[in-house]
Amino acid sequence: MEEMLLIAFDSTQQALRAEMLLEYADIEIDLCPTPKSITAGCALSIQFPEADYDQASSILQSEQVEIRGIYFKRDSEYVRMKE
Repeated sequence: MEEMLLIAFDSTQQALRAEMLLEYADIEIDLCPTPKSITAGCALSIQFPEADYDQASSILQSEQVEIRGIYFKRDSEYVRMKE
């Protein structure tokens, strides 16, 4: 099974902006509730395949989308990636 990454946000506005940008780039995403173990100001997060990390990260940076962080799941914990 493909590894999924999670983007957490501090605002709903930024989450919805990221959703639009990533969908426009044809990255397969899933809006989902932010896991309780991640402290973020927004209840929405975006899951996407790890294979799309470089492209997604590049889009978020170039469009100056404010994110809390990008996380991967290790066992049952979410671990923040080094950006």
